[in-house]
Amino acid sequence: MRNVVLAMNTTVNGRLDDPEAWLVGLSNDHYTEIDRGYSTFDTILVGRVTYEEMYEYWPGAETEEGDSEINRRMAKKMNSYKKYVFTGAAASEPLAWNNSEPVNVGSDDDIVEFVRSLKAQPGADIHLAGGARLAQTFVRLGLVDELRFFVHPVFSPGEPWFGMLDDLHHLELVSATPFQNGAVALYYRTSDGPASGDDRSGSDLWAAEPAT
Repeated sequence: MRNVVLAMNTTVNGRLDDPEAWLVGLSNDHYTEIDRGYSTFDTILVGRVTYEEMYEYWPGAETEEGDSEINRRMAKKMNSYKKYVFTGAAASEPLAWNNSEPVNVGSDDDIVEFVRSLKAQPGADIHLAGGARLAQTFVRLGLVDELRFFVHPVFSPGEPWFGMLDDLHHLELVSATPFQNGAVALYYRTSDGPASGDDRSGSDLWAAEPAT
C-alpha cells in the first residue's frame, strides 16, 4: 500500500510560519536529499492556499533561466505529479495547474475515506505538502505514515507546526542525516493508527490554512 509522507522544513523549536525569516540556505547535499525524496512521489495532497502559492512558482520554474539543475528537476516533478487540492467548498471553476483536481470535503470522515481509497490505488508514495492546518488534521486523524523533518539550526518565535494537537503521537526514528548547512533530516514512521471520525467538521481546521 502507498504511504502518505509529510515533509517539512522547520526550526529547532518547530516553527512553521514565515520561512523567509528563519530558513537557512540549502546546501547542495541538503537540496540533493530533498530532490531524492521527491522522486519517490507521484501524487501531492495540498490545501487551497498552499496550492495557489505553489502554482505561482512551479509551472515557470521548469524553464527558468539561471536556476540550478536540481531545482529544474524538482519543478518537472511538481508539474507532472497528480495534485489533489482539499477545499471545503465546491470548486466554481477548473484548477489551472495541470493534473490538479479539487477534493471537496466537509468532515473528518470525508478526509479519511478519500485518503484510504487513494492509498489502496496503485502508484508511488503520496506527498502531503501542506498547509499547516491540513497537515495537522492528517496527523490528528492518523493518516500520515512517515514524517520527514528538515530541522534548521535556529530558534525563531512563531507558530509551531503541531500546536493544535491535543493527543500524544508516538514516532519511530528511521534515520538522522546532518547536512553541510547545519540542518538535520530526521525521518520518522508513525505508530498510531487512523483515528475514528467524530462529529466535528474538519473544514475549520484546514479550509483557511496559513501559508507555509
